[in-house]
Amino acid sequence: MLKTVILIPARFASTRYPGKPLVDLKGAAGIAKPLIQRSYEAATRVPGIAAVHVVTDDDRIAAAVRGFGGSAMMTSEHCRNGTERCAEALDQLDSDVEVVVNFQGDALLTPPGFVTALVGQLDISPDSMVATPAMRQRSDEVRRLQAEEAAGRVGGTSVVVDNEGRALYFSKKLIPYLPDNSLDRELSPVRLHIGVYAYRRVALATYVTTPPTELEMLEGLEQLRFLVAGVPIDVVEVATPSFSLRELNNPEDVSPIEDALAMAGLE
Repeated sequence: MLKTVILIPARFASTRYPGKPLVDLKGAAGIAKPLIQRSYEAATRVPGIAAVHVVTDDDRIAAAVRGFGGSAMMTSEHCRNGTERCAEALDQLDSDVEVVVNFQGDALLTPPGFVTALVGQLDISPDSMVATPAMRQRSDEVRRLQAEEAAGRVGGTSVVVDNEGRALYFSKKLIPYLPDNSLDRELSPVRLHIGVYAYRRVALATYVTTPPTELEMLEGLEQLRFLVAGVPIDVVEVATPSFSLRELNNPEDVSPIEDALAMAGLE
């Protein structure tokens, strides 16, 4: 396996949910842990990883990470998103690290196999620069996302791919268009994008030398900068787990995430 380090970008000043890395979430045993600790623990469950670090510009987050025995790296407050923060942290990593995984700070429910699959994709495909997972969404979950979208809430990111499995576009809107009968089966045509990325170093170098793009700013999706810059993103299809992969985007997400933690048996 390529020498891989997981970085968890975390910032306190989230627009939609300020301070969310330090929000407590109860697991299956009823024990409360801050979101950043749960995400860190999820990252450490990935086999074959050389190291896990939280990368942040906030002393409160760094102190919380070091308090539970984790590793924190400080980056500047000028990073506009997690990918830029990962790129800035490259200088603090060993020079022989080949792949950097951006394990987003609210991705606490990400199964370890998702990350393994991304690194494996870069390993078998030397021309691949970036890999990210997606899974077919259950039709009942799509209906829930449609309801959240109708209520003006962001419920997830979807992706459409070409015949080679490379991303054509990502959106916070549900894509593709869904005719009336398209949700009659258990699994829908919608691929839910899971916010985890594996990058080669050269991809991160290209990213930070490319200005933010209009699509990136409209959608609020950092990965669109790669597509506009002509850097392909391999979308690795992963199996839909038995529990919901909710992210902490809004305060209303706390209860469903705690339910998913319980269902997944994560204490």
